[in-house]
Amino acid sequence: MFTMNKFWERFFYAFTVLVQGSSFLNPRAYAIMHRMHHAYSDTEKDPHSPHFFKDVWEMTMHTKDIYINYAKFNVEPEKAFRGNYPEWKLLDKLSNMWGVRIGFGVLYFLFYLQFATSWWMFALLPIHFFMGPIHGAIVNWCGHKYGYSNFDNNDKSKNSLPLDFLLMGELFQNNHHKSPNSINFAKKWFEFDPTYPVILFLHRLRIIKIRREI
Repeated sequence: MFTMNKFWERFFYAFTVLVQGSSFLNPRAYAIMHRMHHAYSDTEKDPHSPHFFKDVWEMTMHTKDIYINYAKFNVEPEKAFRGNYPEWKLLDKLSNMWGVRIGFGVLYFLFYLQFATSWWMFALLPIHFFMGPIHGAIVNWCGHKYGYSNFDNNDKSKNSLPLDFLLMGELFQNNHHKSPNSINFAKKWFEFDPTYPVILFLHRLRIIKIRREI
């Protein structure tokens, strides 16, 4: 969709580790799975299609196993899915250490201890611990089961919301599978992708360079 120079690539790499914290997902492993998902959408080779699992937990655990194999280089991906993703071996190693992930979790707990105004708020902590996998589970479960379709993509992808304020446009899965390289996931007049203007803004600041506005 867009490119950036090495400085901004490293900046956003480190920034992502910081904000994702305990649930940081390795960009290489995630990119490989995402490419597989598009190539094999809603088939048995799809790493996270909801139509082959009894519930979202089973799908998530299956996805986790595939992710770990690629993150730890236990399995080599197909040639078509290799390359053109950012890698930072030192940061990947540090971010994947249990001590680092648990350390982030402790910081979240201390933040709640300081600022929570009621006991029930602590029940939200697991969401912070596992935000990355939870985000992915919602997108792939809901985005391929619930909603409407604008296009026949030969899969079961759906647009779950006409205004995706929950996941910043990622629930426009049917549109995204139709035009996977488009920077705007919204395609109809009544749809709005909140991330689209952010991408345009970063492009105008010359932080990123859009390959093509489609």
